[in-house]
Amino acid sequence: MSSGERMIKLTRLSRELLVLNPDLIEYMEATPDTVITLTTGQKLRVSETADQVIERVIEFRRAVLERNCQCPRLAPDEK
Repeated sequence: MSSGERMIKLTRLSRELLVLNPDLIEYMEATPDTVITLTTGQKLRVSETADQVIERVIEFRRAVLERNCQCPRLAPDEK
């Protein structure tokens, strides 16, 4: 897994690309900008909404699990 696959892409308010390790997110606030507080205490302001950031984290986690899952896939009628 390359470093780009371990990150999510966001945009700073200055329109600069920000690539963030989602494991570092402690919490988010919408004030009205989205402020992400990291486990290090650093705060990042991004142009994406909190819901958009959450969706990107979910997509990231889903991709990681799919890549690492060694479970056999069940056919729809085997649930």
